[in-house]
Order: sequence, then structure tokens, then C-alpha cells
Amino acid sequence: MRIRDWEDIVSDVVDSGADPDDWRAVAGDRASGVGEDFYLGHPSQGVYHLKTYAKNPFEVRGVGARVARKVDDGLADFLPDDDAGRFAVQQAIEDEDEAEEKVSELEQVVQAHADAPTTPDAFFEDVMGALDSPAFGPMDYDPYGRPDRMDDLADEFADADELLDKELDDLVDEDAVGRGFQ
Repeated sequence: MRIRDWEDIVSDVVDSGADPDDWRAVAGDRASGVGEDFYLGHPSQGVYHLKTYAKNPFEVRGVGARVARKVDDGLADFLPDDDAGRFAVQQAIEDEDEAEEKVSELEQVVQAHADAPTTPDAFFEDVMGALDSPAFGPMDYDPYGRPDRMDDLADEFADADELLDKELDDLVDEDAVGRGFQ
């Protein structure tokens, strides 16, 4: 397992070329310390674990690692199914022409769903397609705590969780985030 900057992990997800709607995620508060835990899994790409914190309102820092090369039956049980909330990974739009193209595609999707019966899932998938999202899908997320699945994943990957915690704690100490205002 190689620990890297969390943005490098997100870049791996974006560049993976995997079917975007097969991704699953679990996220919530860290078990101890400041920040959040985030597990991201795909059947053919494996499971990634990220630990992040907001250094300030404009900067997120963190670490991550690939903790499994594929999602087998045992790991699939820890990841949410289609009945969960939703998440998406977005790529930055490069220029004004691309922005105009995306807006046009998005307008068409919204109009098509306004004119015909639809479901929230179908609308979400079509919007993600119009935006060329490289990863989206169900997500189990608790903004004020930890989903049970997160603890299950932390137990499954206990060694990785411990190493990533240490690395993130080092970043927090290095940034003097815990010192408060002086």
C-alpha cells in the first residue's frame, strides 16, 4: 500500500476509465481527530480510502491509498446499493467553449426530464452523463457521525486505517490546525 496525497487518489479515479456509475462510496467523520474518512469502491478498480480535513475554508488537505485491488463479494457488502444517497466526482471545465457545450447538454437533459415521466435516479444519471462525470453512484454518508459501514470497512482495513490516521495527524500537526486562534 502506497500512501499518497488525496488529490492523487481522486486523479486515479478520474483517469481510471471505469464505468462511472459503478462507483460506490461511504463517508463520515473520522473515528478520532479532525477530518473525514471516505471510502470509494468500484468492482474493477478496487477500494480507495481517503482521509481529509479542511485546513481553512479554501483548502482541503489529506492522504489516501488504494486498499484493495478489486471489490469481491465480501467487500461489496460494505458498500451501499442503489437505495442510498448520491455522490459524484467532477472534472474542471477547461474553457468557455466546453462550458457552453456542457450547459447546452444539461439544458437538454433537464428539458427532456421536465417533458416526460422520470425518476430521481434516472434524472441523476442523465445529469452526470451530460456533465461527463468520471465517477458517481450511491453513497452512505453521515455529516455528523460515522455510518456503520465505515466502521466495518475500517475493521476490514485496520492496518491501512492506522497508517492513514498517522499520516493525516502529521499533516494536521504540521499545519498547526489544532492550535486555534492566537
